[in-house]
Amino acid sequence: MKIVVLVAVLGASAPLVAAGQTRQAAPRQQATSPTPAPDRTADAYAQFLQAHVLADESKTEEAIAAYRRAIALDPTSATIPAELAELFFGENRPVDAQGAAEQALKVDDTNKQAHRVLGQVHAGLAGNAPDTRAGRAQQQEQVTSAIEHLEKSLETPAKLTDIDVRALLSRLYVAAEQFDKAIPLLADIVKEAPAWRDGPSLLMEAYTGAGKTREAVTWLEESAPDNPQLYASLAASYARERRWVDAVSTYDLALKASPRSFDLRVNLAAVLMNTGSRADLLRGRDLLREALAMNANDERALLLLSQFERRAGDAAAAETAARKVIAVNARNPRGYFVLSEALEEQKKFQGVVDALAPAVAQFRGTANGAFALGSLLPHLGFAYQELGQYDKAIQTFEDARKLAPNDGAMIMYLVRAQMAAKNYTAAVDTVRVARVQSPDDLRLASLEATALRRGGKVDQGVAAMEEFFRRKQDDPDAYVAMSQVYTDANRGAQAVKVLQDAQSKFPAETGIAFELGTVLDRQRKFTESEAVFRQLLSKEPDNAPALNYFGYMLAERGERLNESVDYIKRALAIDPDNGSYLDSIGWAYFKDGKLDLALEHLQRAAQMLATNSLVQDHYADVLFRVGRYDDAIAAWTKALSGDLDSVERGDIDKKIRGAKQKLPKK
Repeated sequence: MKIVVLVAVLGASAPLVAAGQTRQAAPRQQATSPTPAPDRTADAYAQFLQAHVLADESKTEEAIAAYRRAIALDPTSATIPAELAELFFGENRPVDAQGAAEQALKVDDTNKQAHRVLGQVHAGLAGNAPDTRAGRAQQQEQVTSAIEHLEKSLETPAKLTDIDVRALLSRLYVAAEQFDKAIPLLADIVKEAPAWRDGPSLLMEAYTGAGKTREAVTWLEESAPDNPQLYASLAASYARERRWVDAVSTYDLALKASPRSFDLRVNLAAVLMNTGSRADLLRGRDLLREALAMNANDERALLLLSQFERRAGDAAAAETAARKVIAVNARNPRGYFVLSEALEEQKKFQGVVDALAPAVAQFRGTANGAFALGSLLPHLGFAYQELGQYDKAIQTFEDARKLAPNDGAMIMYLVRAQMAAKNYTAAVDTVRVARVQSPDDLRLASLEATALRRGGKVDQGVAAMEEFFRRKQDDPDAYVAMSQVYTDANRGAQAVKVLQDAQSKFPAETGIAFELGTVLDRQRKFTESEAVFRQLLSKEPDNAPALNYFGYMLAERGERLNESVDYIKRALAIDPDNGSYLDSIGWAYFKDGKLDLALEHLQRAAQMLATNSLVQDHYADVLFRVGRYDDAIAAWTKALSGDLDSVERGDIDKKIRGAKQKLPKK
């Protein structure tokens, strides 16, 4: 009876049956290796079972001792040291686990359990490697060894292998950039374990790494209806491809499946910022507010909210969100960046200096100092420049240029600051040094001409641009730039001639026709300008900027106002949330005496373009006309604190005085 029971128990343990079969065959293969006596085999198995029981009772050291006795009794079994290796690994004793697993493989180099343990040990060693050159080399070696052992631990088919082992192997494949091996493993795991949050992102990383982005999207499109958790990954893929509408609708499906998700709200908001729709802008802002009600201190959500508030026209709310970012993490330069944008929107340039000057000092010499200073110094320089502190502005832009000596934008900031300080000689010298390094940079050529003109050397400025232009006869942008230099030099006829030549040479470049129309308009050659715009719109009837400009041009002259409105309506149909277009149609309605419609559109434009002095002036005009004198004064005051482009301060001061005379006497 004892023998029957023993056989029955052995039959229930496949690894041990396999080990027993190996031992039976050993005498025929290797006559010098004695086969353990049956009683020693039985004793070994008894110790093996006892070790299991002791391990289950958390008597680890006693279990280890029992395993070791079993190994001594039956040294030809690979299963026993493999089990011991498993125990050691579970007890976080990787060195002992590695020794036991290697002992098992000396007996049977196909033992899957031993290979699995060794794969896990090497994976752990890879994760703990130091971030040094030697450490990274060591990490690569450990990853290679881990993959080798885990591959040998796989069952056939691989799906029969423990899912955690396959997940670890797939991570290692991605780390080793063996993406084609990772993809089938991950595709199966994601289907089997839809709750594994890292699975879809790893699979997308593998597809992307393998250059199979189209296959990734196709897989997600096919799989997401059966696994709604994949909608988030599909939406992210659409966003990477800049398919904003698809990304929005797919994030909506993901949010429907996980209605309390904080991350989905934030990610959807980030996509909504890119659609260009004001309705989407306001919806994104609301989503971020909901997300921050869940987690009030999330930096990414706060940063996005600051940007949404500013773009929606509420710079004060943008400032509040930005200051919250800084309160949460003063080491995040992005907080100071969005704060400077919000303060600039409100013309609070001293506030920019007060916030950024100490931040810049804080970030100097820190680990992310170069990134922080590169993003903050330009804003600090602009603030100094707006405050009239030109020496500080110039020094700040010099510091920024040292960080990025080959960045043309930094050169331009510096030159403009030098021109603002009326130091035109220095501006010309700076831009000329930069042009030696970048002789074909159109922006620098135009800037040199501007610096020379403002310094009173108009002819030299024109000559400098003409010299550049002669070398760039195949660049349509060079023609536009040359015409602008001629216009600034009051050489209107030459500006028109250059653009007409460009039209003949580049008939498909509609931007040239647009520029020609505006130049003729500024020269008060309205009939010719009109003809240019009509010809342009006959070729491109959906050219929204041209439709808007032409419509506004008619409105400004008070001519054919119905036609003016029709043109601007067509522009708004293409871009319904464009503040400039709303201002244009509001102004056309104002000129036509349709004050209700004018007020409706100009109010929206004024909210969207808070620092545009001309828009605020238009809004104030209609407020004054309908008798809202206090509101008109407020709008004109806002115009005076705006960009002052296309308005005269004296004219607005006069309007404010006139409105104050209309107020009731106190």
